[in-house]
Amino acid sequence: MGIEISDAMLRAVKMTEPEFRLETALWLYQQDRLTLAQAARWSGLTRLQFQRELAVRRHTVHFDTEELRHEIEALKEVGLK
Repeated sequence: MGIEISDAMLRAVKMTEPEFRLETALWLYQQDRLTLAQAARWSGLTRLQFQRELAVRRHTVHFDTEELRHEIEALKEVGLK
């Protein structure tokens, strides 16, 4: 399923498409509707860029168990290199 937001709607809310994608990703993430990875993908940002956006807006990063495991494994891999 695709979602199409018209140019008229973007003009009405005074946002560009990337701004709209970021704002909806942030909102859905804060509502626990998207994981960090999903929200980053939806917004078109990397996970690190998305986390920076959260920090700028003073939103907390929250992890579920699976995301925490993924982060720990990623840190272990970086430590091994």
